[in-house]
Amino acid sequence: MNADYGAPTELAGPLQQRRALYQPRLPPCLQGATVRVEYGDATTTIDPIGADAVAQAFPRTYGQRLVTFLAPDAGADEAVVDERPPIRVGVVFSGRQSPGGHNVVWGLHDALRAHNPNNVLYGFIGGTEGLFSNKTLEITNDVLASYKNQGGFDLLGRSIDQIRTSKQVSAAMATCGNLNLDGLVIVGGVTSNSDAAQLAETLVQNNCKTKVVGVPVSLNGDLKNQFVETTVGFDTVCKVNSQLISNVCLDAISAGKYYYFVRLMGRKASHVAFECALQSHPNMLIMGEEVALSKLTLMECINKICDGVQARAELGKYHGVLLIPEGLIESIPEMYALIQEISILHNTNVPVVEMSSKLSPWAAALFQFLPPFIRRELLLHQESDNSAQLSQIDTEQLLAHLVEAEMIKRTKDGRYTGKKFSSVCHFFGYQARGSLPSNFDCDYAYALGHISLHMIAAGLTGYMATVANLKDPVHKWRCAAAPLTAMMSVKRHLRGPGAIPTGKPAIHPSPIDLKGKAYELLRGKASSFLLDDFYRTPGGIQFEGPGSDAKPITLTIEDQDYMGDIEMLKLYLDKVRTIVKPGCSRDTLKAAISSMISVTDVLTVMSHPLNAELPLYHFN
Repeated sequence: MNADYGAPTELAGPLQQRRALYQPRLPPCLQGATVRVEYGDATTTIDPIGADAVAQAFPRTYGQRLVTFLAPDAGADEAVVDERPPIRVGVVFSGRQSPGGHNVVWGLHDALRAHNPNNVLYGFIGGTEGLFSNKTLEITNDVLASYKNQGGFDLLGRSIDQIRTSKQVSAAMATCGNLNLDGLVIVGGVTSNSDAAQLAETLVQNNCKTKVVGVPVSLNGDLKNQFVETTVGFDTVCKVNSQLISNVCLDAISAGKYYYFVRLMGRKASHVAFECALQSHPNMLIMGEEVALSKLTLMECINKICDGVQARAELGKYHGVLLIPEGLIESIPEMYALIQEISILHNTNVPVVEMSSKLSPWAAALFQFLPPFIRRELLLHQESDNSAQLSQIDTEQLLAHLVEAEMIKRTKDGRYTGKKFSSVCHFFGYQARGSLPSNFDCDYAYALGHISLHMIAAGLTGYMATVANLKDPVHKWRCAAAPLTAMMSVKRHLRGPGAIPTGKPAIHPSPIDLKGKAYELLRGKASSFLLDDFYRTPGGIQFEGPGSDAKPITLTIEDQDYMGDIEMLKLYLDKVRTIVKPGCSRDTLKAAISSMISVTDVLTVMSHPLNAELPLYHFN
């Protein structure tokens, strides 16, 4: 482990120093040492057919109530701060570094100090490995001074990003016991929060007092559901990448002779590429969700790109910019099947040099069709979650290689008479992960840190800190805690009543909503993007002045205030209870019964597995 983790450092640049002075804004309910905790109804899961499986896997933490945090009642006595027993909390980074992660720790620290000055916060050095081996650093204001509003995860570092095996869970539980922790905050994305749910369940079953809570921090932006509108880091990463893409766009139109193939982060979902396309207006965007829905083969994808190149050539344009997510290769049916076969060979410890000879005949034929560099990359050892190393597979170079071959073929066949196709490839994967976080990510992360403390103080475990209404100013944000099990689903085979749940319950990446307003906006501009060179230059991240409070486009144009809708439903139910009381007229009672029957019939149909709006990856 790096001995420099947590060491006070001098902020070398004037911008770093100025950013360290920025004080994140908090919604009104978090501005004091006291909050009012309001418990809502018990929760369920988005997938009705998987609810039983989730309940069986998490018997102690399934169905917990939704919790909201409100400003304290007028006249609430702040003097109770001195009467609260001290709380001991640990925090661990368990996911890929995302801008804003440090502010989660800062917000948690400040909330702990306001709650009781004698509270203690430990950071686990080296990520989950530090958690297993009890390597800690006490977080103080002096320690935080060099990391406030700064990028990276270098305050504590990260490692294997999992708490999954029995040995790992036992080690984590032992550390919580040895440190006498009241709470453990796990900062990470989809996989890390699934692990947090399992750890919380295990600790409850073993009568361990440590409360486990998760915080949604992920640059991929794929931890989205009815409770989580976006993740910390997504805004910053998209802004940094969009600036790079817009620079490439202007370079392309200036030279007029190259097509730039740009691969962006995004494994199971295309959120980063989608947002960057809305911000920078490239000529083409290929999203994994579209490819999966249409079941496009590799060559069908190539032909669509070539058709776009040819359409531009007819206008005398021999340049362009194409965006793809790193997970695109897994969305192509035959490539996904090939990757799955290779994964099975890895899991059965087949040596890499022998894998190509162990493939099925069709997979072997596809494997040999691919360029040598792709063949080598497909055989790389898997990630810690047994998935392919998508960041190491040069999908953009594969597409550029095959597009060039197809354009040469079209030229020979007389179907294309334009200039020779030339490409330049880029992978914007790591360049933005350590960026100085945007104001939005600074505020959002700091608020989530505060919420984490209030969750632990309220005795909640197996929950995630959430903020709703994020597209509005900070003073309108809604703060809450949602059970992790309410975000879970189970993969299953086929759609419909005969669907069979397979695998373990987990929080899964959320794909692009192909029926959402943001996608509709993009599709409406697709033709203009392709042909008109309607490039947009967002520039660098603005920290002050105009543009400093800009938020992701995909966040601002979608209606995502789920918590607000829950409140609205409660208001209407209360109105019904007020109107329909014993003693009301028979006609009023009959009208209410008839209306309730209609409502329940509609909701029953909507919640049927055949029509449940589940992500595509749930169905094999």
